Amino acid sequence: MTRVLLTGFDTFAGEASNPSWEAVRLVAAEPGAADLEVTAVRLSCVYGTALDELRSAVERVDPDLVVCVGQAGGRPDVTVERIAINVDDARIPDNAGRQPIDVPIVEAGPAAYFAGLPIKACVAAARAAGVPASVSSTAGTFVCNHVFYGLMHLIATERPTTRGGFVHVPFASEQVADRAVASLPLPAIADALRAIVTTAATRTTDITAQGGSTH
Repeated sequence: MTRVLLTGFDTFAGEASNPSWEAVRLVAAEPGAADLEVTAVRLSCVYGTALDELRSAVERVDPDLVVCVGQAGGRPDVTVERIAINVDDARIPDNAGRQPIDVPIVEAGPAAYFAGLPIKACVAAARAAGVPASVSSTAGTFVCNHVFYGLMHLIATERPTTRGGFVHVPFASEQVADRAVASLPLPAIADALRAIVTTAATRTTDITAQGGSTH
């Protein structure tokens, strides 16, 4: 049995819901693979606090695999993140009104960490499930990247047998029914996450496939 910790975020920026948390809850209720034990945890959209909550969840669940999920409104597909960078640089305040600018997440920490997931295999699995997906080489500099970097630093310094990474999801169609913005139905987002988690849990080596970008 592979123990999996999935995290999503609380609502932020005035949205009524957050598809990262709603989809994670669906996956935890129906993982899709019998040999996965999935625990879902909702993180605050607050610098610092989110990392405290993540650490507490990791200590409680003792997972083999951690996949953190966040909302990237404006992206048209599910994106598996390649790299986390050691900087908080908030364009908008978090839910506690904090707005760090050019602040390292971990003082004297590495400039960046690569994800511990087979990112291209995960993208291929999501596409095979019928959901548009791609590799992303920027997780931004808001709380999503903050959590992604914090997770990878925790793994690098304290949990070498745990693997982890981050996935961004677009707006859910149900969330923006009255707005003409890129979105996917919530069940489709959950299907992509199931495929990604199953792939990450069953393989450590990646595939060779196009996944770069020109911007």
